[in-house]
Amino acid sequence: MGRKLTIWLVIAMVAGIVAGALAHQLLNADQLKDFADALGIVTTIFLRLIRMIIAPLVLTTLVAGIAHMENAAAIGRIGVRTITWFIFASVVSLTLGLLMVHLFQPGVGLSLTAAVPDGGVNAHSLSFSEFITHLVPRSIIEAMANNEILQIVVFSLFVGTAVAAIDDHAPAVLTLVEQVAAIMLKVTTYVMMLAPLVVFAALASTVATQGAGILFTYAKFVGGFYISLLLLWVLLLLVAYALMRDGFGALFRAIREPVLIAFSTASSEAAYPKLFEQLQKIGLPRQIVSFVLPLGYSFNLDGSMMYCTFAVMFIAQAFNIELSVVQQITLALLLMVTSKGLAGVPRASIVVIAAALPYFNLPEAGVALILAVDQLLDMGRSGTNIVGNSVACVVVEHWGGKKQAPAPRRSRAKRKG
Repeated sequence: MGRKLTIWLVIAMVAGIVAGALAHQLLNADQLKDFADALGIVTTIFLRLIRMIIAPLVLTTLVAGIAHMENAAAIGRIGVRTITWFIFASVVSLTLGLLMVHLFQPGVGLSLTAAVPDGGVNAHSLSFSEFITHLVPRSIIEAMANNEILQIVVFSLFVGTAVAAIDDHAPAVLTLVEQVAAIMLKVTTYVMMLAPLVVFAALASTVATQGAGILFTYAKFVGGFYISLLLLWVLLLLVAYALMRDGFGALFRAIREPVLIAFSTASSEAAYPKLFEQLQKIGLPRQIVSFVLPLGYSFNLDGSMMYCTFAVMFIAQAFNIELSVVQQITLALLLMVTSKGLAGVPRASIVVIAAALPYFNLPEAGVALILAVDQLLDMGRSGTNIVGNSVACVVVEHWGGKKQAPAPRRSRAKRKG
């Protein structure tokens, strides 16, 4: 299913560009408007479907994730090291995304216009006390109805922590939450099956109204993001090199194939079995790998987090909306929390971004703008997530001074048994 969807997305991208270019050349201004409006129905329906799933998806996945974090605390020092590194890596990824999008400014010059949502919190108009007060929901029903994502997060933190603190972990409640999360994941899968049609509509409409020059903007966006990913790779691998040194070459060779699998399939989950095997082959203890990797796949998606800040700021630039420094810091914190526990969600980054846009009064149409090239970027995000979680295993294993030397390559077959 994943490969078929990828093929259809590529076909949709090419067809959308061709259709948009032809429309731009052959239609007059009024016809172009009708053409764009007709295609806009597709993207509008898709955006409404995305908004439909945001609140229950974030609520259930976050509650379930926090409830299960008690397992990390039980492991003690390893759990503390793991979570500490995850938080640090998240901050680095999000901050680097913000810095690089300001450096490249891929959306500057587009000057798009769209109606902005009237919900959310405008940091320019609220005092600090009002902003903090707004974080606490008066009613979780009201918060979910309005897609107040931070209020949902606050409620989820309390509920998840309470479930984890109960001796038997409230099995009935936890099972219900996990079942609802599973249902919402399936609904999300259904919604994302519309992605090829939406990509076609978004690209065709954008190229038709903006001209082929928009492709240069997309090239800047994609190229700037991949350069940013490369810099993140360098930072992560430098950490691994500082800790391993002699074993760094073995680590690089071990993760090479899992990274290629994740890149080609645009799915870091597809590379999990191979990564799990390879990291043990180079001498990382099984107890470390089996603990860090599963948590990492939910809480340490470095590539995806960088993309979230990069994409949101790209949308803000494209629509000439300036976010203050306070708003950008708030954005990074919001994305760091809402991205947790969304492992396995198809196009999870799109869901997280769609949740963040209304909060900062950014047009929801920006989702369609980035969705047009999201498949190209998803490949890089997935590969980066593999690198980030591999480095996390190295950091956790070496942090406490237990530096186990990697086994010689010739002895791998013997150690496998």
